[in-house]
Amino acid sequence: MTHRILIPFELPDARPVSRLLIDSLAPMDIVLLGHYGLPEQTPPEAAREEFEDEAQQELDGLAADFTEAGIDVTTRLVFGKDRGKAIDAVADEAGCDAELRPAPTGSIDRVLVPLLDTENLDRLADFVRVLIGESGTEVTLFHVVDAAAETAESEAMLAAARDEMIANGFDAEAVDVAVVEADNRSEAILAQAEAYDAVVIDESHPTVVERIVGELPEMIAQRAVAPVIVVRQLD
Repeated sequence: MTHRILIPFELPDARPVSRLLIDSLAPMDIVLLGHYGLPEQTPPEAAREEFEDEAQQELDGLAADFTEAGIDVTTRLVFGKDRGKAIDAVADEAGCDAELRPAPTGSIDRVLVPLLDTENLDRLADFVRVLIGESGTEVTLFHVVDAAAETAESEAMLAAARDEMIANGFDAEAVDVAVVEADNRSEAILAQAEAYDAVVIDESHPTVVERIVGELPEMIAQRAVAPVIVVRQLD
């Protein structure tokens, strides 16, 4: 199965994706979204008329990094006030099954996979496989519990997930599991992510706190400085 991944950029002055990460994404179909953020009082039509040529030129430059690596890309340019809505709309229209929140990375030697459950494990594992290739990169399946009584059940869930990944070709020596007890799931994932080079996570609705301070994948990319692949929920 070929995955299609959306990579959103906030224009102008977007940070390009590192060549290492571009090379890791080569097996996927790539859609680049250039979102030009606008003040509340600015009509999108007026902004497009004034800034479209400049914005498209910047987006084409970002796309060139992929084409130079031999990767075909599709680009979309959106002028608007709500970046999240633009991302969702373009991802739906383009049929993307994941979104990348880029961050600088020198290598991908350790990948963190936070799990709420194993419902989407196969698709998460597919994206992990694309990232690591045949490198033997360390993969940690991670779960946060809020009560000690849940720990044994969570450990059993992760052990079963690990067994499934190994049965599907992952190196048994490279896949580990970790369960931690914490009151704040997001903060626990953020703290864990700081020791990893990339994160592959399920799409989930943000908590009230995350809506205020930023959604979890964006927080990971910014605070843990690790690229994040958000695997979208399919209907």
